[in-house]
Amino acid sequence: MKITFKKSLAALLALVLLFSCVGVTGSAEATTGYETTRLNCTVYGDTQTQRGFTWYTSRPCDTAIQVVDAGNYKLSGFQKAVTYTGTVSEWDGYYCHKVVVTGLEPGTDYRYRAGSLEYNTWSAMGKFVTDNADGKFSFIAIADVQARDHEEYVQASNVMRAAMDYTPGAEFAINLGDFVNDCTSEEWLDFGEIFADVNTKLTYVPVAGNHDGNITNKLNVGWFDAQFNLLYGDGELNGVNGVYYSYDYGNAHFTVLNSNDMYPMTEMQKNWIINDITNSDAHWKILLVHRAPYAVGKNVHKPDNAIMRKTIIEIVDETGVDFVFSGHDHVYFRTVQVANDKPCEGTYYVTEKFQGQDVTFAVNPEGAIYTLPSTAGGKRYSVQTVGATIKDCADTYFATGDMGGCFSNVVIDGDRLVYRAYAVDDKTQEVTQIDEYAIKKNVADEPTEGTDLPTGVIENLDNSAGNFITQILALIIGYIELIPDLILGLF
Repeated sequence: MKITFKKSLAALLALVLLFSCVGVTGSAEATTGYETTRLNCTVYGDTQTQRGFTWYTSRPCDTAIQVVDAGNYKLSGFQKAVTYTGTVSEWDGYYCHKVVVTGLEPGTDYRYRAGSLEYNTWSAMGKFVTDNADGKFSFIAIADVQARDHEEYVQASNVMRAAMDYTPGAEFAINLGDFVNDCTSEEWLDFGEIFADVNTKLTYVPVAGNHDGNITNKLNVGWFDAQFNLLYGDGELNGVNGVYYSYDYGNAHFTVLNSNDMYPMTEMQKNWIINDITNSDAHWKILLVHRAPYAVGKNVHKPDNAIMRKTIIEIVDETGVDFVFSGHDHVYFRTVQVANDKPCEGTYYVTEKFQGQDVTFAVNPEGAIYTLPSTAGGKRYSVQTVGATIKDCADTYFATGDMGGCFSNVVIDGDRLVYRAYAVDDKTQEVTQIDEYAIKKNVADEPTEGTDLPTGVIENLDNSAGNFITQILALIIGYIELIPDLILGLF
């Protein structure tokens, strides 16, 4: 009896000691400074064979990514993984790690972890799928998380989770900018922590917002580039105030514009965009931009937005873009088919079965669709009075303050594109479809001769300087013209 008691006591003490050790070890590991934060996987050039990765640590260490296909991961974890190394640099008191992974197989499901070989410290498992180029894929789009506190980050992350549930086969997620509000390391850490389980489950396509590191917003420069690993488009100043770049996925070409590059858009970026789109023979051409060319939120009246709007519309008309996604104005908005800032006449529609549902398609339409999928976050704007041009071009618009955070998803299947938008109730997380638009384009675009406009600073110096002076004057005049409205607003 005594022996049994002593054995039981010894076993109990051993268990207490074991759990105490585990607790101490876990606490020590949590404070080593080598743990990964802000981990994300982004498009990087060829979406069939490459990805970019970024993460942070609070202490400097080596930089490594281990990648393995899902089949081998299921059999033996990361034992058969390929290890890639990268760079580390200091940023705002933390250490930014970047790796480019190459040599991937098209159409393959992968698992990865990021961390340090030297300290054997690794992130949780992440995953992504490479493009198989068959022209059948889907993706998610959200805009303007722009959280001001922890609660709003959680609220927006719930919208993203709902988007993933509603588009289970989505191969990438577009974020149309304003990830944060004041662009501090603390906010980016919050975003990385609260969105961690979604940021690492899909390939990310980030768009630079005016709150994400912008010389006109608290003189923050370089922040957006420091959070994501992206393959720059041509331009010697690209990356300072945001990043512009492009990629192909399936039968679509996506061009990502940096609307922080303003007053006006530099000739370098404008020329690069025209080169990029006109040199693509993709069936679908999609433009992603933060500042919305068409909207009814409070920013629509601002002269800086008017400057960017004119430039974007000219580019879209010149290059044959099919669809434009934007953010910034925190309301929902979608145009009819638009060209030359006017509704296209005679658009023909037909209703057909698509994936088991009746869907109405615009058939080989002229012009482009511009959409703003409202905000995934809690900062929502009311609808403002707008000019006749924007009203004429609108198909639908409304405030989403009482509806919840919003997301969109797009399914592309060969010559069909189906766009749908949803709202997620803040309290119940119930998802409601709020809009749908579809295009059937079975007539190939007219072939365009390749363009090679200059994208360097020196070649564009005269035009850039002239445009800057002209637009700054227009900006000043525009704000002066707003003064009577501002005064009236006080009474």
